[in-house]
Amino acid sequence: MADDLPLLDLAGLSAASERLYVHVLMNGRASVAAIAEQFELDEAVAFERLENLRQLGLVSRLEGEPPEYAAVDPRYALRAIIDRLSDQALRIREAIPMLVEYFDAATPGDTASHQTVVLTDPDTVAGWYARLQHQARREFLAFDRPPYVSASFDPFEASVLARGVDWRAVYTIESFDQGATWEEVERLAEQGEQSRITDDLPVKLAIVDGEIALVSLSLEPGRIDALITHAPPLVHALRELFEFHWTRAMPLPEAKEHVAGGASDLAIAEEFGRRPSLEERSILTLMAVGMKDDAIARQLGMSPRTLRRRSQELLAELGAGNRFQAGVAAARRRWL
Repeated sequence: MADDLPLLDLAGLSAASERLYVHVLMNGRASVAAIAEQFELDEAVAFERLENLRQLGLVSRLEGEPPEYAAVDPRYALRAIIDRLSDQALRIREAIPMLVEYFDAATPGDTASHQTVVLTDPDTVAGWYARLQHQARREFLAFDRPPYVSASFDPFEASVLARGVDWRAVYTIESFDQGATWEEVERLAEQGEQSRITDDLPVKLAIVDGEIALVSLSLEPGRIDALITHAPPLVHALRELFEFHWTRAMPLPEAKEHVAGGASDLAIAEEFGRRPSLEERSILTLMAVGMKDDAIARQLGMSPRTLRRRSQELLAELGAGNRFQAGVAAARRRWL
């Protein structure tokens, strides 16, 4: 088998070393002299190749003189090599965005001709979204809505927020039905994300530092078309689109109360008798943007029956006959 096609070249074995390794596997153990004779090698060369296999963890050297080498169970030895190769591949993948920046900066040509590019491959779109997160230095603006091409909450955002990047995101009701969970959004809020929710958004969008934008060209499930652009007029127009929907979206309840808000909450309590709980704010917010009872209950981890009871209690306390009136009354009390 090894004579026909090298199997372990990625592990660092030449075809000759692989034949030697297979020989040790088939015989269980072998001495330097036996290997030298079998493969017509000088003993120094045979010793060097056996030691190379030993450094890779494929064989072990036994005690005694002259030393013999025994094969290590390949179920474990080769798995360890695979793990090392996977770690190396991951480090290379993580370095790609930085290396691409070096390449783009040094590539001659007309920059304007590369200001806008259409992307049609889902993996390419997902890769660009990850790259934009890596590139963000000051600001990251996002419309979060289906369809998704990668996990809605990847590990990059936490590291971007940790760098002090101002991250603002607008979610839709569908975001919580298909991608996000209430707990994940609360966790990101704790880390610094500013988030709002609305009933719908016209596109999927990401804008970084006011300099580059990724915007969807299709919202059909299973079809991923997007535009990546550096063109200042287009980026500016997309920024205005974001601000338009941001100002009209409803702020999501904070994941935890901040000390700075204490005085304001105290004033509310004095004027209206009490402060709303985090659960009440969550219910009112999701009701106001039109989310259905079952979806709200699922997001808040309660039964639909409990949710309906809590909703009716809130409507009664606010003197509201429907959800819209409840939203108006809650806003008047500064509960939202």
